Amino acid sequence: MMDHARLPKLTMEEYTGAAIDGATVYGPGDERIGTIDRTYGTGQAAQVVIDVGGFSGMGTKPVLVSVRELDLRWEEDGSVRAITRWTRDDLKLMPAHED
Repeated sequence: MMDHARLPKLTMEEYTGAAIDGATVYGPGDERIGTIDRTYGTGQAAQVVIDVGGFSGMGTKPVLVSVRELDLRWEEDGSVRAITRWTRDDLKLMPAHED
């Protein structure tokens, strides 16, 4: 299991779509549960759409959550890793987000 604590946290100023769109979302036990598709707003007030489940974008369910519910960390390669307490099943039970 990955030691997330060793990865540097994003600052609130870095909570932007440019930084976090495309980030992989990991749940408890370090399982990959989705991807951040897009971000609305910036900073602490930002919300993100997580595409949950599916394969290569097919069969995914978009859910909207507050960025405050995620632990956002910089990976060594410059990408962002989003960590949440929710499981894939938890997110699938949330209402689907529609634009």
